[in-house]
Amino acid sequence: MDDSPTPTLPPRSDAGIQSFFLPPGTPGRPRIARAEGIWLEDTAGNRYLDASSGPVASNLGHGNARVLDALVAQARAAAFAFPMQFESAANLELGQRLARLCGPGLDRAFLVSGGSEATETAIKFCRQHAVVTGQGSRWKVLSREPSYHGNTLGALAVSGDAHAHEVFGPLLRAVDRVPAPFTYRLPANHTPESHARACAAALEEAILREGPETVLAFIFEPVGGLATGALVAPDVYYRMVRDICTRHGVILIYDEVMSGAGRTGRFLAADHWPDARPDLVTLAKGVTAGYTPMGVMMAPAAMADTLARAGGFMQGFTYFANPLSCAVGCAVLAEMEERDLPGNADRMGRRLRARLEALRDRSPIVGDVRGLGLLMAIEMVADKDSKAMIPLERMAPYRLQALGLKHGLALYCRRTNRGTYGDWVMVSPPLVVTADEVDLLADRLDRVIDDYADELAADGVI
Repeated sequence: MDDSPTPTLPPRSDAGIQSFFLPPGTPGRPRIARAEGIWLEDTAGNRYLDASSGPVASNLGHGNARVLDALVAQARAAAFAFPMQFESAANLELGQRLARLCGPGLDRAFLVSGGSEATETAIKFCRQHAVVTGQGSRWKVLSREPSYHGNTLGALAVSGDAHAHEVFGPLLRAVDRVPAPFTYRLPANHTPESHARACAAALEEAILREGPETVLAFIFEPVGGLATGALVAPDVYYRMVRDICTRHGVILIYDEVMSGAGRTGRFLAADHWPDARPDLVTLAKGVTAGYTPMGVMMAPAAMADTLARAGGFMQGFTYFANPLSCAVGCAVLAEMEERDLPGNADRMGRRLRARLEALRDRSPIVGDVRGLGLLMAIEMVADKDSKAMIPLERMAPYRLQALGLKHGLALYCRRTNRGTYGDWVMVSPPLVVTADEVDLLADRLDRVIDDYADELAADGVI
């Protein structure tokens, strides 16, 4: 459907979750009525192309019959069984599928309820393994600035978000962070590769400064999410980081909550750098494609067996390895493999990138396009020569989100660190997207960007 909607936003409900975010008297969001494929429909009959897969989660699109059938069948058989009392066929199958897809060295799947839980699980797993192997002095988890690894306190502690730390800092035990290897906003006298090398060197400097015997792990997103806007570092960065971690006995964790499950054109983004394999991987979002909550920590069998022999991993949640979510995950991964959705993400990602780069070349406010596969982002600027940001008070990502609804696009924007590192919009449709749908998405995004550029020009911002 090509017609742009004219959404009438309902008043914000005092009973709903939006009441925690929107001040009284402000309009609510469009009210969802149904969703199918890459389309969302509100209660007024307006249709929106899901240009971001929600929060980069709905990899399979909406209303997939195979997934819904699996959910209903498992719910009728046994919707809940606690894994310390029972195992389930769905749990076993999902673990085996994930181990096969993740490849050697990532053999065991610890299944939880989301990405933040997966981060917490990975940190605790590393720490307990260090304790039982006589490395109890290791506890520090290094990360990047900026970065985002979840909203629970442990995940926030290892996230590089200055604003979040201003608010929640007294509750956190934060440790050292090293610079992220940006490729667009570079320090003076640097190329992307030289900056990447400097950022990797900063990791080693941090390890030596903290004391290698105290550093437990280093966690980062191999393809950035909403802290770095789909950042992809030069290849040398991954190799250097892997070598540094190996040399100092530091566990390397790839946070693939957003980049995993086929989104970058491989099952893991890590597969793009086979000579820089991580020790642990966290997944979520695309594993169950938004149909039910799920998070995963993938670990080596040797590490898991060490903890099992030492009394067992001291971690668990009410809904971990929930058979209902596991059944959904099995159906999602089966669809992904049989339909070669990572391959489609690669092909459609190339098509999408070409359209976004054409938009960048002609628009005065699109400064950069980056990403891999169907995990893409565009960065907004007020001046392309200086890379000056749009004034923060303009709240550019959120204005673009509103204009997206006007033009029938559901966009996902999230400003971290109060916009310190730039404003971007994720462009990451479901992995089932077709070539015609990519073109329709790009056409609508062109109109959104043009409208916003006109607004900024009229106000003298650009």
